[in-house]
Order: sequence, then C-alpha cells, then structure tokens
Amino acid sequence: MALWSASFLAFSVLLPLINPLGSALVFMGLVGNAPAAVYHSLARRIAIANIIFLGIIELLGSAILHFFGISLPIVQLAGGIVIASLGWRVLNQSDSSASVRAKEEESGDRHAAQLQSLQQKIFYPFTFPVTSGPGTLVGMLTLSAHMSGRTVRADVLSHLGVFLAVVVLSAGVYFCYAYAPKVTSKIAPSTAHGILRIVAFILFCIGVQIAWNGFAPLLRSVVR
Repeated sequence: MALWSASFLAFSVLLPLINPLGSALVFMGLVGNAPAAVYHSLARRIAIANIIFLGIIELLGSAILHFFGISLPIVQLAGGIVIASLGWRVLNQSDSSASVRAKEEESGDRHAAQLQSLQQKIFYPFTFPVTSGPGTLVGMLTLSAHMSGRTVRADVLSHLGVFLAVVVLSAGVYFCYAYAPKVTSKIAPSTAHGILRIVAFILFCIGVQIAWNGFAPLLRSVVR
C-alpha cells in the first residue's frame, strides 16, 4: 500500500514539473532540424540520465545540500535564473539562423557531427534543466523528506514508489522527445513556430516564478 500511494503521490507532484509534452517542444527547439535517429538516440540517453539524476537526488539530495550548506530558497533562486535564461534564448532564436542551420544539416556527413555535439549536452541542458529543472529538484527533495521518518519497511517502500514514478515519467519523456518531430510535422511551420515561442515564454515565466519563490523568503529574512 505504501508503495503505490507513494508512487501515485510522486507521479502527481512530478508530472506538471517534468511536463514531458511541454519539455519536448523546448527540446526540439534546442535540437533543431535533425534526423529521426538523432532524436531517438538523444531521447533514450536523456531518459536514462533523468532516471539516474532523480534517483541520486532522492537518495542524496538533502545530504548534499546540507553538506554544502545550501538552502532550498537558494536552489530555487539559482535554478530559476537558469530556466529563465534558457527560455529567453529559445524565445529570441531567429528564424534566419534556424533556416541556415537546417540547410547545413542536410548533408549526411554533418549528421554524425551533429549527434556527437548534441550528446555532449545530454545532462546539461537537456536533462537539467529542460527535463528536470529546479522545480523538479525541489519537488524530489520535498518528497524524499516526506517519505522518511517512519518505519524502515515503510520508508523503503515509499522511496521505491517515488523511484517507480520517476521511471514511468522518464519513459514518457523518451516517447515525447523521440517522436516530437513527427507530432510537429503535422502542424504548419508557422503554427509550430508560434507554439514554440509561447512555450519558450512560459518557460521564461516559470523560471522567473521559481526564482521569485526562492528570493521572497530570502528577502523576508533580510527585512526582518
């Protein structure tokens, strides 16, 4: 019972934070025009990296922050700035540069170089903060603290439930990322461009909101 209740709770908390469909649009905006094989390869690696990343955060996140003396508001403030800057970059990406990049990538020789270059970005920024940002990080830390402090058996089952939710959501990330071009191919380029700009603006706003959520308690502590 503890396993499934923890899994359901974690899934409900992390789904809007990870948001595989919304993140897939940002991911596609960063990758650009690339073959389906590149998207599948990147999606698989990102999904695996996301499982490992969130698994480590669940087990060691609180201890790491405590060791370095980092508070949750600081994580929110710094992470929110990173997300906002990423959204700003996608929001201001010019169409001309995108079309030039698309023409350059028509060559098959460039696809291998493109894949190699993109693979260097598997963890940053594709896994963090595009897929699992500071909001997800704080959510995992909160869930980890919430699932601890009971009996050993209940704690183990609860943490396994959280990890199960992470695996399910990461599988959703894989499918959304791998097939993002197919989904958007059915949409007119102008419509897809507009949707991407809206998502980028929302991502920018989310970053500002997360940064403010971290800055507000820090400001209150100074005022007091």
